[in-house]
Amino acid sequence: MIVWGLDYLAFLVVVFVLGYFAIVFEYYLKVNKTAVALFVAVILWGIYFVYGPDALKHDLQELSSHLADISQIIFFLMAAMTLVEIIDSHKGFKIVTDLIQTSSKRKMLWFVAFTSFFLSAVLDNLTTTILMVSLLRKLIPDKEDRFLPACMVIIAANSGGAWTPIGDVTTTMLWISDRVTSLAIMKTLFLPSLVSMIVPLLIFNYGMKGKYKKPKV
Repeated sequence: MIVWGLDYLAFLVVVFVLGYFAIVFEYYLKVNKTAVALFVAVILWGIYFVYGPDALKHDLQELSSHLADISQIIFFLMAAMTLVEIIDSHKGFKIVTDLIQTSSKRKMLWFVAFTSFFLSAVLDNLTTTILMVSLLRKLIPDKEDRFLPACMVIIAANSGGAWTPIGDVTTTMLWISDRVTSLAIMKTLFLPSLVSMIVPLLIFNYGMKGKYKKPKV
């Protein structure tokens, strides 16, 4: 099928690439990336329905299958984030903040990095990032002082989430689809994930000197 002078598959690729660039340059375009992603998804499925080679019944089955896969991920993330919020509302993470007695910037950086790395493997990287950033707000009152540790949290959470089936949306989707096994992904990706966290941690470490001001109680 030809769409505006292009094969419909080529047209799908063009729409996807344009949508991807719109998401990447969200800041400059002033358009929310979620809105762009949803809009592009509707356009892609619409083109597939109209110009695709399969019958409408088969197309609807494909759509239902994809929606089911995505729904599993969404409900998993909602459950994980809800659990974290409940624990936090009952001051369940106070034990973590109480354990941190250091005011050294370097020690704090290493602590939040490794905590985020291993916590993300048990939770998911998004939930871990939200949790650790909220903890940093309590531990480091100054916004400028919080910037580098917060960046390290994001890097460590993404690295830590990559080596377990429940740590990242992508690995969770592969795991649910039976594309990977838990043991195999952990054995294969643990060391690369650790290295991807250690390298930026060492770089950030050079820029961290001095001590933090103690938060007011």
